Amino acid sequence: MRSSAPEAEFLPTIENAEAKGRVVLVCEHASNAFPARWGDLGLTEAQRQAHIAWDPGALKLAQGLMRRLDAVLIHAPVSRLIYDCNRAPDMAGAMPARSEVHDIPGNSAISPAERLARTEAIYLPWASALHGVIARRIALGLAPAIVTLHSFTPLYFGKPRTVEFGIIHDADPSFAMAIQDAARSKTRLRAEINQPYSAADDVTHTLRVQATPYGLPNAMLELRNDLIATDAACEAMAETLAPVINMGLEEIQRQAKAS
Repeated sequence: MRSSAPEAEFLPTIENAEAKGRVVLVCEHASNAFPARWGDLGLTEAQRQAHIAWDPGALKLAQGLMRRLDAVLIHAPVSRLIYDCNRAPDMAGAMPARSEVHDIPGNSAISPAERLARTEAIYLPWASALHGVIARRIALGLAPAIVTLHSFTPLYFGKPRTVEFGIIHDADPSFAMAIQDAARSKTRLRAEINQPYSAADDVTHTLRVQATPYGLPNAMLELRNDLIATDAACEAMAETLAPVINMGLEEIQRQAKAS
């Protein structure tokens, strides 16, 4: 009988687990690793390095924010083309057969058994670990706020994107709106709500499953990846966004006290 225990190489990484800050940072598309178990899915090296396989710069940005906010950070271990941890197992995007203009040969005819195998190897340990981080912090009275970190390509299906900083929300827009207000007052970033994606595009799975049921403040942050293309740029962006997130938290705390 096949063991249901997750393999260590597919477990998510949790950094700064004992953080005192309120924010839990989540990076579902941190890695472009293609473990031998699944091979390269028929992709070229260039494709495996491209944005279709991961969110370039997102992990470095998240780590910079972790240090500045004294936040917990959890990040996924493999490419989103093997399993996208921001998608439910029944969603086509969890193991996509096509990403933007690229066919993904290794995902073109996934059997139910293979879909289950990837779900058990990657998604279930991920979801359990993230839920554990959140539940423990609730128990400690730290009132966690969930912030997922992503990056997006400046050119999508051949069309340029002018938005630089997207703030996306699930059911409750209050934290996202507070972050946008802070970004517009404290930075020069072109900050937009629900751009370049929104919950209607099925991109808020993590927020919907992990934050909304607890009534936790949550937001998905999307940075255009040309703005975080180097380690130095990621550090600079973290320095810019840490006070923005803190201001957003202060605003929703003010609103809660006033209500």
